[in-house]
Amino acid sequence: MMEEDKPWALISEVSEHGYLEEVADIIKQHFRIICHRDFLQNPQLHGPKIQAVFVWQNLPETEPSLLSLLPALKVVSNGGVGIDHLDVRYINSLGVKVTNTPGVVSDATADMAMGLLLASARKIVEGHQIAVDPKTTHISQYPMGVEVTGSTLGIVGMGHIGYKIAGRCKGFDMKILYHNRNRRSVEDEQAVGATYCENMDDLLRSSDFVVLVVNLTPETTGLISRRELSLMKPTATLVNVSRGLVVDQDALVEALQSGTIGAAALDVTHPEPLPREHPLLGLPNVLITPHTGTNTYTTIFKMVEKMVENALAAVKGQAVPNEVKMK
Repeated sequence: MMEEDKPWALISEVSEHGYLEEVADIIKQHFRIICHRDFLQNPQLHGPKIQAVFVWQNLPETEPSLLSLLPALKVVSNGGVGIDHLDVRYINSLGVKVTNTPGVVSDATADMAMGLLLASARKIVEGHQIAVDPKTTHISQYPMGVEVTGSTLGIVGMGHIGYKIAGRCKGFDMKILYHNRNRRSVEDEQAVGATYCENMDDLLRSSDFVVLVVNLTPETTGLISRRELSLMKPTATLVNVSRGLVVDQDALVEALQSGTIGAAALDVTHPEPLPREHPLLGLPNVLITPHTGTNTYTTIFKMVEKMVENALAAVKGQAVPNEVKMK
C-alpha cells in the first residue's frame, strides 16, 4: 500500500514510555501515525483524518474532549484485555468500535503469575540481595522459603489466563481450586486437575496461594478486602496479576502487618506507580513488579499485530475479530 493511501491513526508516543521503535514499525506498515503531542499542536488539521486510535498502556486517554476532535474516527484499538479505562458505552454511542487483544497476552501473564508466586515463596529477591551484598561473607540458611510443590493453589478468575496458570501449576503437583462466574467443563477441569469452588470463601480458607486473575468491573472492585483476607491462612500468599483496584490496599497493608496473611506478590497496584511513601513499598513480605505481565518482545509484537488487525477491519467496514461489546 502506498503511504498516501494508508489510513491515519493516533498513538501516544514512540519512546520507552510508549511504543518501542520496532513496535511502532508494525503499525506504520498499515497506518500513517501521528503522536498525541504532535496532534495537539494542530488538532483542527489532523483531527478529521484520524480513523483509528491505538491505546497503549491506557494512553492516549479517550476523553470526550479528545474524541470530539475526531469526526472520522471508526475504532479505538486497545492493547491488552482490560478495558476498564475505556468508557465503551460512550465510545460506541459515537458510532466508534472498541477492540482489545485477548488470547495473545495469556501465556506471558500466566508466566508472570508463576514468577511472582515462586519468587515470593522461595525468597528469590531477598536471596539475590544477600548474594550481592558486599557485607556478605558467609551464607546462612536464611531466608527460609515456603514449599510450592504439593501446596494448594486457589485461582480467582478461570478465564484464558487463569486456565494457563492452572496448567503450569499442575506441573508443580499443586492441588488446584478455582472460583469463576461460570464453571468450566468437566474436560477442562480434568485436563489441569482443577476443582471448582462455587463459594469463593471456601477457596480462600483452603489455599496456600491465592492468585487473582479477574477483569476489573464494578463487581470485582474491592473483591478482596478485610473480610476476605481474614479468611485466608496466616501463611498464605496473595498474588495479583489482574488490576490493583481488585484488592483493598489499605486492608492488604493491615493484613500483611498483622500477620493475617503471610505475603503478597503484586504485578498491579493502584495507582501505578504507588506514591514513594506508600506503606506497601516498605513491607518485607511484599514483592511488587511494575505491571510487566505482558512485557516480552514476543507478546508485545503479537499484541500490536492484533491491534492493527482489529483496527484495519473496523476501518474497512469488515467484521472485527476482537470487538468489545457491553452486555
